[in-house]
Parts: sequence; C-alpha cells; structure tokens
Amino acid sequence: MSHKKIAVGSDHAGFGLKETIIKYLKDKGYQAQDFGTHSAESTDYPEYAEAVCRAVLSGESDMGVLICGTGLGISIAANRFRGIRAALCHDAFTAKMSRKHNNANIIAMGAGVIGTETAKDMLDVWLAAEFEGGRHERRINKIENMNID
Repeated sequence: MSHKKIAVGSDHAGFGLKETIIKYLKDKGYQAQDFGTHSAESTDYPEYAEAVCRAVLSGESDMGVLICGTGLGISIAANRFRGIRAALCHDAFTAKMSRKHNNANIIAMGAGVIGTETAKDMLDVWLAAEFEGGRHERRINKIENMNID
C-alpha cells in the first residue's frame, strides 16, 4: 500500500458511513485518522472538510475521505483549498478515473446517495489506482495555476 494514512471526516449526515469506512480501512491495514464528527448531532460540514484538507496538505495524511449527505457541500468546501483535488464519486468507475486522470487526493461521497458496499468498492478502486500523468498532469497544472484570488 503506497498510501498508509487516510484522513476521514464527515458531518452528521455522513457519520454512520464514516464509522463504517474507518473500520473498513483499518481492517485493510490503513491508518484511518478520524477527524470527526463524532456523533449524529447536527454540525457543519466545512469544519470537517477543512480538518481533512489541512491534514492532507501538511503531509500528516496521505489521502482523505470526506462524507456528507450528498457529498456536494463537503467536496465544494474541500476544493476551496489550493492543492486539494476532492472528487465527488458515485461508483467505482468515477473513483478510479478521479485518481488516474485527476490525481484526486480526497474522495468525497454522499451517505444518502450510495450504499455501504458501493462506498467500499469505490475506496478499494480509488486507493489502488495510480495517477497516469502525461496529458493529465498538464491539465492539473493548469488548474493549480489558475488565479482564484
């Protein structure tokens, strides 16, 4: 496994799936780092997106997983960070391509959109896939160099 430390975070809507994902990752030998939330009490997803993004950007974690009800809000929040490529995925194909073509360093998912088995399948494929580079690297560099100030 090339990526041992996986930062995982969710809001209240993703709490149940987050707990399942953390156990799944640990069972597969990854160091799953829990960045919250720690209950199903209502909370704000940007806090957890920020915590996971900072862990990935600092190198504390190799990659990240973010979960909210749809995956939309938490992925939008994560993509506010320069250097983060959070991909909202719904199946194994989009998960694989997010790594191969977009070098996604965070996978986002919606607990209300996908089931547990789909989430596990997506993670397996996403963690195993490698960035292809080449023309895709040129495109990612263009994104990274966009002036967003």
